Amino acid sequence: MNSQLRRSQILEHLHHSDTPLSATWLAHTLEVSRQIIVGDVALLRASGANIIATPRGYVLDTPAPGQQYTVACRHSAQDMEQELNLMVDHGCTVESVVVEHPVYGQLVGQLNLSSRYDVTQFVQKAQAQAMRPLSDLTGGIHLHTLRCKEEAAFQQLVESLRQAGFLVE
Repeated sequence: MNSQLRRSQILEHLHHSDTPLSATWLAHTLEVSRQIIVGDVALLRASGANIIATPRGYVLDTPAPGQQYTVACRHSAQDMEQELNLMVDHGCTVESVVVEHPVYGQLVGQLNLSSRYDVTQFVQKAQAQAMRPLSDLTGGIHLHTLRCKEEAAFQQLVESLRQAGFLVE
């Protein structure tokens, strides 16, 4: 299979998938190495494809329904799972986490978490990799970009974050 056809198939798989697709899965399916897939995705991005890498794999960047909101939070690394579960329990998708680094400027981590299952998978992967949250770079302060189906859900989430002591106001 030539590289153009393979890249076309990567886009096709991503377009038809409801879940993120890992580079390992794509490599196995297309019978190439994981490195080839990573390179193909980089070339697809360079040519304008809206592919983002999440903790669970690649997805096409198509916004979920609802309004986008930003919320500022602060907590310890031990409270990360509780904070993320509050967000998804209110029906919001946690699209990203953003921190302001003194040298690099704004650092963004794509999350795309929309259920407790997603949160559990993310936390387990972080623990397995001995990963520290981006917010460790900023004393726990970070922003989340959220997508919520209704304004009321977002307002209830804000109150829950406030009660948990996570909201920065």
